[in-house]
Amino acid sequence: MDLFDAATKGSGHAPLAERLRPRTLEEMVGQQHLLGPGKILRTLIEADQVASVIFWGPPGTGKTTLGQVIAGSTNSRFVFFSAVLQGIKEIRDIVRQAREERAYHNRKTLLFVDEIHRFNKAQQDAFLPYVERGDIILIGATTENPSFEVNAALLSRSRVFVLQPLAAEDIKLLLQRALADPRGLAGRFPATEDDALEFLAGQAHGDARVALNTLEIAATLSTGQDAIRIGAVREALQKRGLLYDKGAEEHYNVISAFIKSLRGSDPDAAIYWLARMIEAGEDPLFIIRRMIIFAAEDVGNADPRGLQLAVATQQALHFIGMPEGRIPLAQAAVYLACAPKSNAAYLAIDRALAEVRRSGALPVPLHLRNAPTGLMKELGYGDGYQYPHDHPDALVAQHYLPDALRGRRFVALNQRGYEQRMGEFLNRQQASSRPATSAQGDDSETGK
Repeated sequence: MDLFDAATKGSGHAPLAERLRPRTLEEMVGQQHLLGPGKILRTLIEADQVASVIFWGPPGTGKTTLGQVIAGSTNSRFVFFSAVLQGIKEIRDIVRQAREERAYHNRKTLLFVDEIHRFNKAQQDAFLPYVERGDIILIGATTENPSFEVNAALLSRSRVFVLQPLAAEDIKLLLQRALADPRGLAGRFPATEDDALEFLAGQAHGDARVALNTLEIAATLSTGQDAIRIGAVREALQKRGLLYDKGAEEHYNVISAFIKSLRGSDPDAAIYWLARMIEAGEDPLFIIRRMIIFAAEDVGNADPRGLQLAVATQQALHFIGMPEGRIPLAQAAVYLACAPKSNAAYLAIDRALAEVRRSGALPVPLHLRNAPTGLMKELGYGDGYQYPHDHPDALVAQHYLPDALRGRRFVALNQRGYEQRMGEFLNRQQASSRPATSAQGDDSETGK
């Protein structure tokens, strides 16, 4: 189906965002990093050299519109294909028509595949032979990271263009056009308040479709008045869902920002990202699991109470649930952000694991072995072991590692928080009871 033909039929009943969809490059708003003078995508369109591409960006940034503009600017037949509503078996009919268009009318076919990530990677293979032979120009649109969601073979034959959320000033320009355009609301609200448009432009969060369709609802609420005022916009907006897909990239982006804010000791940023996850409906147990890991990995023994508080928060969540659970979550987030940091235990266990994998099961020194039988005692099990409590300060000159690793250091404490006191104790212990032994190789490094 040619969407340009379809768009002209019954357009009066289409949503405002559809009626005002740009038809030329000059009407496009935003994406200047791709469409500005001399930029790569604009140059390819003007030279009619657009090959298969993937448009990756959040909703309402113009992916479908841009596909239509490319088709119109290059005199190509535009075919809209929905990965949600249509199946792979329909591609054969599209390709047959595309070959006829090329043979009889010398016109290319631009196949726009909306939400291409909805096809699994085996299904995406169905496009490959037609792309390679040039039967179609494929434009895939996705809100998900194509590195994860698009077949590698298809991705290698396509160029990825990243579309950004529209700036508030771009959204405002679209709203002003809507009030002046005969296809939109021309003449109905001549006295519309500028602050109402600015408010809506900010609340749209870069989504042109949300902005225009919300404006249309506000216009309906303002019937009989000469202006759309901010109160009508607020009413039309209600509560808008945040961009946050718990199964996809934004889920990992936000939790990553949260953990990095905790690690960077920025409680304000940590609380913000925590609020983002709560408002978007993230599983609070997922959040606290990550905080428990963080408390051990990044706070560690610089403040052992961090792990205690994180585990207590998990218990509190089970006990009181949400929404009240946001309060102990916030308490824990602020505490962990402000706590002194040490990853010494995290680095130590990884060093020790690496050594175990390298050297295998080294024998336990005889003096550390248990001797529950007479035979074991005869073989020397336990010989020479010194019980620390029999010595002053419970410190004794005795080694505890396998003989082949004597003197190796896996733990490198930081001089932050409680670890400073632990380090002072170890220094006293080493000075008074252990033979001086230098650490070997990189194992003595702190990893900081």
